[in-house]
Amino acid sequence: RAGQGNAYFLLIELSSLKKFDEIKKANQAAAKKLVEDQLSSSSEDDDEDAEVKQGKILDKTFTIYTSQTDGDASELERTRQYMNDAFQSGAMTCLICIASVKRNQAVWSCCGCFCIFHLVCIQKWAKDSLFLVSSPLTDDDFGKKDYPWPCPKCRFEYKRAETPSRYYCYCGKVENPAVDPWLVPHSCGQICEREFKPSCGHKCLLLCHPGPCPPCPKMVTTTCHCKKAKPVPRRCSAKEWSCRLPCGRMLLCGQHACENPCHAGDCQPCPRVSKQRCICGRQTAERLCASPQWQCDQVCGKRLPCGNHTCEQVCHAGPCGDCPRSGKRFCPCGKTRFTLPCTEDVPTCGDSCDKILECGIHKCSQRCHRGPCEICRQEVEKQCRCGKHTKCMPCHKPYLCETKCTKIRDCQKHQCRRKCCSGNCPPCDQVCGRTLGCRNHKCPSGCHRGSCNPCPETVDVKCSCGKTVIKVPCGRERTIRPPKCKQLCSRPPTCHHSTQEKHYCHFGRCPPCRQPCQKTLTCGHLCPVSCHDEALVKQTGSHQSAGPWEQPSEPAFIRTALPLLKKKKKRKKRVSPLPCHSANPYSCKRFCGRLLDCENHTCMKECHHVTKLNSSADGKKAGPECSQCEEECTKPRPSGCPHRCVLPCHPGDCPSCLQMLKIKCHCKLSVLYIECLKLTCADLKEKELLISCKNQCPKELPCGHRCKEICHSGSCPLNCSQKVKLRCLCKRLKKEVQCSKIQEGQASLECDALCKEMKRKAYEIKEAEAKAALEEEKRRQQAELEAFENRLKGRRKNKRRKDEVEVEQSSWQKYKNLIMLPVFGVAVVMVAWLMVYND
Repeated sequence: RAGQGNAYFLLIELSSLKKFDEIKKANQAAAKKLVEDQLSSSSEDDDEDAEVKQGKILDKTFTIYTSQTDGDASELERTRQYMNDAFQSGAMTCLICIASVKRNQAVWSCCGCFCIFHLVCIQKWAKDSLFLVSSPLTDDDFGKKDYPWPCPKCRFEYKRAETPSRYYCYCGKVENPAVDPWLVPHSCGQICEREFKPSCGHKCLLLCHPGPCPPCPKMVTTTCHCKKAKPVPRRCSAKEWSCRLPCGRMLLCGQHACENPCHAGDCQPCPRVSKQRCICGRQTAERLCASPQWQCDQVCGKRLPCGNHTCEQVCHAGPCGDCPRSGKRFCPCGKTRFTLPCTEDVPTCGDSCDKILECGIHKCSQRCHRGPCEICRQEVEKQCRCGKHTKCMPCHKPYLCETKCTKIRDCQKHQCRRKCCSGNCPPCDQVCGRTLGCRNHKCPSGCHRGSCNPCPETVDVKCSCGKTVIKVPCGRERTIRPPKCKQLCSRPPTCHHSTQEKHYCHFGRCPPCRQPCQKTLTCGHLCPVSCHDEALVKQTGSHQSAGPWEQPSEPAFIRTALPLLKKKKKRKKRVSPLPCHSANPYSCKRFCGRLLDCENHTCMKECHHVTKLNSSADGKKAGPECSQCEEECTKPRPSGCPHRCVLPCHPGDCPSCLQMLKIKCHCKLSVLYIECLKLTCADLKEKELLISCKNQCPKELPCGHRCKEICHSGSCPLNCSQKVKLRCLCKRLKKEVQCSKIQEGQASLECDALCKEMKRKAYEIKEAEAKAALEEEKRRQQAELEAFENRLKGRRKNKRRKDEVEVEQSSWQKYKNLIMLPVFGVAVVMVAWLMVYND
């Protein structure tokens, strides 16, 4: 019974020792995980190293510039901010896809606002913008007009030829710059050498950098604005300066000099006041010296040369001129010219007015009259603005029907619904209201086609304590990492210590306390190990899988207090001469070195006692007292597999990888999820099919049409299969052919005999119409000439009637025709009767 009791206590002690080793390994694994997630205090040392590295890169970039300014970097704050955004994770955001811009991604920078976008995103944006603008065009106009596309942020317009197709560094010298951890992201590392704006003749001295170039640091010798001071050396960006002495230049008044301090540009008007006469010289007033000429309110009133009228002009210089009523004057209609004295008014000529009325079609039918013509009252058949209805009504009245337009407006969503629309529908007046890419706001612009502009709002992202804040584009606050705060964590300790170790502000739980425990053991001594009030312990067997299809989950950890350490058992490994009374097993302080069950690692415990469960077992095999391997599997993965083995360190081969890979398709527009096993085991053809999104290729062929192939790798085929309309020269015949045949010159459409016959008939008709028009024009001119001559004869007769004296006619002259005609008739009848009677 005593032996059984000892064995029982031995098993209990072994199980507690095994549990302690498991907890220790779990603590080590948890600490490693915290280090990787940058939640432990050691991550702040890495952050400090990263900041030191970043500072070295910035100093290297600014070296040439600061050497010209004697170390003064006050003008580099704006450029430094752009570089800090380039270094900080998540600060540079593509406003099109609302995603972070990484070091190894191809980018494009706007030359107006210097905003950085993914190269693929800006290419898609440009194509979509050009497609929306050119979509209303016909087949004949397709590709003939060059429409611009705007920057998504500043709306700066670029031509179609300026659509980015290649990835360049910021200064534009190097294509596809290599990723260098000791350079600014997307920089080539060479001197920028871009022209300063405004241009001064010098070039930028910084290394290839994002954002605008700083002011020019060169030293030039220049004088002040007034040219009185001696030339002094100054920075080229601030070469214009003032000596603060009085300007002294003569003002425009010609009497006083400029008293302002030395200034740029023209001098201000003279501020002094003096007495000055008006233009006509009648009045005198105190006025500014800068405006010596002024007009009074009196009418001139001088006698004109005619002697009958006075000048009606307000205060003027020089002679008054001739009387406006003297000389040759026209009647109100402008057809007749009269020479009359200035005291008489011009009479009306009596001819028709013939002025064009307000309708612009008909002429005034009244006699020559004074004042404006009346409105046009002729009844005409008018067509409404939309062209669907006609109605007889007065010419001066507009005609609008009640039919509402059913055309779709430019937004391609809403109908026009305007009464009697001419077809030129106005832009849609409704609000777009679509949810923007940020998923927080809606588009406030008017209803439009295509993609909405990026959200202009910014959001504050704060650290845990709220003292450090960064501004990010709206929508990025859910994915961006919080800013690194330099304030110390102010949370109270969670262990038995009164204070916790100093560490920076952070999210989540504080890192484990590494201070000595210092609790009193049962033996009376203090616990020397690190604080273990809240140790991470792995939970095993807490979750049962629902079936073989469920993926193994990560082990769960809980925080609990560990028991105090107990005395470890020793194992026999080294023999030393000892007195007989003290000959007991002891520890040699070396590593155990037995091969663990994983067959990859050895026991790293200090020399300890090992129980042999099987007498035939190998002496190099680990026993129950040895540590358990908690390392991850480090065996090499299949070619192309980026994932780790899901099992912990184990003997034999790793299982097949069943995780999903997130990969972009060939056209870079869609994101696909593919099993890692399928992708790594597939050949080239199978990979081509797996990575294809099965959608139509969005690339544009040289002919201007879109590629018809399914998403593929490499360049698109040049044989465009798009059907286009081919017409003959007279535009009568047409047929549909492949675009590739037209590009190669293999397809053409000649006019047939009917086309030629129609051309000949059209030509004959045009000639006949031209001849008829010419004859009609001759007849019209002849009629106008005859009418003019008749009017001229009538005027001459009227003049002769005025000049000649009328002669009174006698009664015989007035009535001789009435008397002689009946007498002559009676005579003829008598002669005829006599001739008949004689026969």
